[in-house]
Amino acid sequence: MFDPATARAIGELARGLKVEPAALYAVAEVESEGHVTARVNGKDMPLIRWEGHYFDARLKGAQREEARRQKLASPIVGGIKNPSSQPARWDIVARAMKINRQAALESFSIGLGQVMTAHWRKLGFTSVDAMIDRAKEGAAGQIDLMARYIDKFGLADELQRLDFTAFARGYNGPGYAKGGYHIKMAAAYRRLSGKVPVSDATGMLRMGARGAKVRELQALLVRAGYAVNIDGDYGPATKTAVMAFQKAQRIAVDGVAGPQTMKRLESFKRAPDEQPGKQGVTETPEAKEGLGGIAGGVSVEVAKQAVEQAAEKTSFIPGLEWVSAVLSVIAVLLVLGGLVWIGWGWWKSRKTDEGDVVEPPYDGDVFATNDADPVLP
Repeated sequence: MFDPATARAIGELARGLKVEPAALYAVAEVESEGHVTARVNGKDMPLIRWEGHYFDARLKGAQREEARRQKLASPIVGGIKNPSSQPARWDIVARAMKINRQAALESFSIGLGQVMTAHWRKLGFTSVDAMIDRAKEGAAGQIDLMARYIDKFGLADELQRLDFTAFARGYNGPGYAKGGYHIKMAAAYRRLSGKVPVSDATGMLRMGARGAKVRELQALLVRAGYAVNIDGDYGPATKTAVMAFQKAQRIAVDGVAGPQTMKRLESFKRAPDEQPGKQGVTETPEAKEGLGGIAGGVSVEVAKQAVEQAAEKTSFIPGLEWVSAVLSVIAVLLVLGGLVWIGWGWWKSRKTDEGDVVEPPYDGDVFATNDADPVLP
């Protein structure tokens, strides 16, 4: 996908991160989706994505009001939709710069790795302009931004152990699984290296894991004195807390809650068979929020009462008795549907998804999904 010069640059950056070139190449390939630049006003420009909530957070008073009026800023993530064309996105930046140049330049992701320009200082640049100029140098410059992000945000160890699940959770966020980033990266690595990406952390709790065991881990971390949300999502904050606990316990600090880490944390249980963080039937999101606001928790009862009241009113109108009967049936179905939805949420809350990549059939020589020879050594 990339030219030889870019491939060499990837190799050099990979060595600096102490990861296999094929692993970094795979990430770059998936993140770029085959595109590095777009033609904008006669120039090859890096691909960008405008983030209106970043812009909104960087403005105050009249500037914020003007940005919202022009539909350039919003306090809601995703509140400002990105145009499909890159020239139109760069036009948004130009318009935003007229309101506040610095804030505008810090409010979009850029390059094949889609790194937020707001991180320019942490990534080691003297200014946001310097970071953007680096991205304008082409694929090699953009991969440099991605490598800096991986290094500064502590994601190199995930790539070192070929843990694409944990890497994607840290790099692509909570929605990584929906986008299938971990699967795509693992598949690209297999094609590039000819090897199965087997991680030492497979079967253990680490970034990307979700569910009951993660909630138990988080609850025990809180008891041990580490601030973390008990939400069942093993994200960067949970990894940081695990690393701090491991350091305090003088055991291997890797952010993976393996057997030794869990054994140390079990000392914070109040009883051997206790399950800290366990959710009751009414504590799941399905019970609290409902299905579309009409089937779940309190919303079930509210909807049921509304339908029953309508049924009662129509029952006194001659010729509309059938409507009353239908509405009564709907009220019952709402309750039944709500109970099923709540039950499903409770069943799901008792499960744990460790986020391991499911490998395709492999016969020891050629992958069933790819007959190509390895691209990189």
